[in-house]
Amino acid sequence: METGKIVIEKVRGKSTVTKSFSKYPLKFIIPRKVGPSRVDAVWIYALTYGGGIVSGDDISCKLEIGAGCTAVLTTQASTKVYKSLGSKCSEQSLEAEIGSNSMLVLIPDPVTCFSTARYFQKQVFRVRSDSNLVLVDWITSGRHESGEKWDFTHYKSTNNIFLESDQPLFLDTVLLEQGSIVPLAERMQDYQVIAMVVLLGPMLRHIQGQVQEDVKRMMAKQLQGRRGYCSNSFLDNRISLSIPEASIGWLGGIAGFVALFLKNGGTVEVPWICSTPWQYVLELLIKG
Repeated sequence: METGKIVIEKVRGKSTVTKSFSKYPLKFIIPRKVGPSRVDAVWIYALTYGGGIVSGDDISCKLEIGAGCTAVLTTQASTKVYKSLGSKCSEQSLEAEIGSNSMLVLIPDPVTCFSTARYFQKQVFRVRSDSNLVLVDWITSGRHESGEKWDFTHYKSTNNIFLESDQPLFLDTVLLEQGSIVPLAERMQDYQVIAMVVLLGPMLRHIQGQVQEDVKRMMAKQLQGRRGYCSNSFLDNRISLSIPEASIGWLGGIAGFVALFLKNGGTVEVPWICSTPWQYVLELLIKG
């Protein structure tokens, strides 16, 4: 059963929320004015009562983005997944339908799982040939101030994109769980964040190459001086994976943000704006 639903349609030439529903533990905040006035976009902030997802919570949300509309779905802070009670798993799902010549920008703060937490997230996007999607999906290693590093029990995040008639375009799953022999923290070594960025659709072609080059330049700077780690072939394999139809979109997966997000109190001197990947992507969209 849905715990939230939002429908966005064109009303008098502007993207407008025509239906909004949410119930505990989910809540939507839809401010009237966000960002430059010249940008026609609905901003939606999704949050949970209590500031996080409690063991056993099951949150299901549906978005319908009408033809020619633009919507931004984000959060006010990181998605905290609290400790698991027994074998209970916290679950969150999103199903989004993106209409013709429309854009959905999904730019949440990262998921932060507490010690022993169990979390499953599934996001399904249904698009048309001229739909546009910006997707940022990322997770941190945990609560560093409490000494937790990859200390959760189970994390699974699935992102699926389908064209019309349920034709699979992109199917991806990230699974992190504690092993009986080698702890997750040991397997992750010094990595503190895993992030994925998807840029899909004709409206985003102008920034796909720019994002890839900026990330490549950033990684080269961070890895400078490490023998064998700065070749173009290494960086290409490290940060990007093309969606089968290269003309449709670009996918970037970036691991090892320890040097980016834990330095200088969480700020970085690299192309990311204000230290987060989604703000960097958003800045490019606004400039475009």
